[in-house]
Amino acid sequence: MDSTTRTACTSRRRSRRGLRHRGRAAGGAVAAVALLTLVAGCGSGEPAPVAHPTDEPRITAKAGERFTLTVHENASTREHWYLSDPRPDAHVVRERGQHGTSDSGDRHLDGGGSSLTFTFEATGKGSTRIVLTHCTFATTCDEDGGGTPAPAPTAPYRQSAPKRVTYTVTVR
Repeated sequence: MDSTTRTACTSRRRSRRGLRHRGRAAGGAVAAVALLTLVAGCGSGEPAPVAHPTDEPRITAKAGERFTLTVHENASTREHWYLSDPRPDAHVVRERGQHGTSDSGDRHLDGGGSSLTFTFEATGKGSTRIVLTHCTFATTCDEDGGGTPAPAPTAPYRQSAPKRVTYTVTVR
């Protein structure tokens, strides 16, 4: 948590001191709003990651900055994306996880697509590469994205090499 965020959180906590002298209903409402503001404003203490467009192969970040790459996939058509080898140099960029979001919101739709977001953190000055592999029913991919042959697809499709997208990350 940086000092700016810590100061903002501390000042919000202090704003609740005068609640004892107000009416019970008004004080409860003010306390709820103050608590909601405190939770929303100071949740993890970290700023939201910067979303980088996936069609731009060059990414520039500052040390300590988190950033994301979001791709579309559809499991029902055996379309997946994976973070692949070679992994980024951990002295420059570290993977911070991934999460998927359904294109249909909270509703589950058979055959519906989703967005997969990879989150990274710039850890130190330098340059490295992030490689994402796009696997489909007609490509040779294992679930780790390493390129190991998958089960043979149904005819008349031929297996082909998966699409690999490389991003060059420079940390200043």
